[in-house]
Amino acid sequence: MANIYEQMNAAQLDFEIAHLEREVEKIRDKHLALDMARGKPSPEQTDLSRPMLDLINSGSDLEAAGGTAANYGFPDGLPAARALAADLLGVDPANVIVSGSASLHIMFDLVNHGFVKGVAGHEPFYKQGPVKWLCPAPGYDRHFRVTEYLGFENIPVPMGPDGPDMDAVEELVRDPAVKGIWCVPKYANPTGVVYSDEVVRRFAALEPAAPDFRIYWDNAYLVHGFEDEDDPLLDIFSALADAGKTDLVYEFASTSKITFPGSGMSWVAASPADIAEVRSALAVEQVGPEKFTQLAHVLFLHDAAGVHAHMRKHAAIVKPRFDLVADKLEAGLGGLGVATWSHPHGGYFVSFDGPEGSAKKIVATMADLGVKMTGAGATWPGGVDPRDTNIRIAPTYPSLEDLGAALDVFVTVVKLVSARLAREAA
Repeated sequence: MANIYEQMNAAQLDFEIAHLEREVEKIRDKHLALDMARGKPSPEQTDLSRPMLDLINSGSDLEAAGGTAANYGFPDGLPAARALAADLLGVDPANVIVSGSASLHIMFDLVNHGFVKGVAGHEPFYKQGPVKWLCPAPGYDRHFRVTEYLGFENIPVPMGPDGPDMDAVEELVRDPAVKGIWCVPKYANPTGVVYSDEVVRRFAALEPAAPDFRIYWDNAYLVHGFEDEDDPLLDIFSALADAGKTDLVYEFASTSKITFPGSGMSWVAASPADIAEVRSALAVEQVGPEKFTQLAHVLFLHDAAGVHAHMRKHAAIVKPRFDLVADKLEAGLGGLGVATWSHPHGGYFVSFDGPEGSAKKIVATMADLGVKMTGAGATWPGGVDPRDTNIRIAPTYPSLEDLGAALDVFVTVVKLVSARLAREAA
């Protein structure tokens, strides 16, 4: 669809820009203070889990989950917590370790382990020379910061409607310096893409030149669909078995956006050989994880069916926010030809693309008007969006009223920046 502003002559553009600038000044006079910068659960969502805080109240409860939570031990996590995590992922509990409250922490530990000790008996990364890491983009900024922090070269891989460009991935892993790839396979951050069966199978069939290459399969949103029948994701370990492969994948998940962010439980699953190495590495850090939280989650959620029932309550809160985003963007920008945006069926984000060269200007103008957004470029390695188009919209935390107000501002700002860019190019 043609950009409407690029079809206007200079006089028409000047008139439109003047009109939009007056609208912006009206917004400025409201002195807004709105925040949709990060994908955080709303207070209504975290309130859903408050009853969990009252469940640990007797010695019998401490034993009910298959092992005491009141002392050292169980370095892999409480058996019942591992069973719950394994039930969600569809794997053997023997191949799961539950540790800490943030899967990002486990991811950092495993990348760092490869850096200082090596993977599967191979030389530590730091002894091998320059290390490269594949980063589907737009993607999750905190992933990119882990490998950037360790000095690796982050290589962007284009994201398509079914997942990463697997032709590019298959070509890039022929380089032995490539040691890993970040993946959010279901309701990807920020696009909302669910990897297709073909993409999952191609991941499972990868033939990396580096024997210490691993896929970091961050299944953060595996239960975060908006409908009862969410989008199926092919199990990566089943695909590995079908491909005759084994030690290739670390799969991560957590309850961060199921119960309480920063106060939940997180876990990693891997092959028997890889999980043995992970167990050995984590044993150096701790005698045992924080098990009261694990016990509380087991008593509250019980099993995968309990998690899905709980997440239907989340969906009832979250889906109207995403519907509002779709409605506001379509009403304000539909038919103008200046932008495209994703229509996810789950997860926490909407991926928005404006005209080339617009994202930084839009985000900066939003901040000037009192609306915080994720920084432009954050969805690309190094914070550098090569076309400066992508903006991550995080609609979950604000109230519906505040979200509607923020989106009204966003639509006006996108129009103004788009018109100005067209005027500059005229």
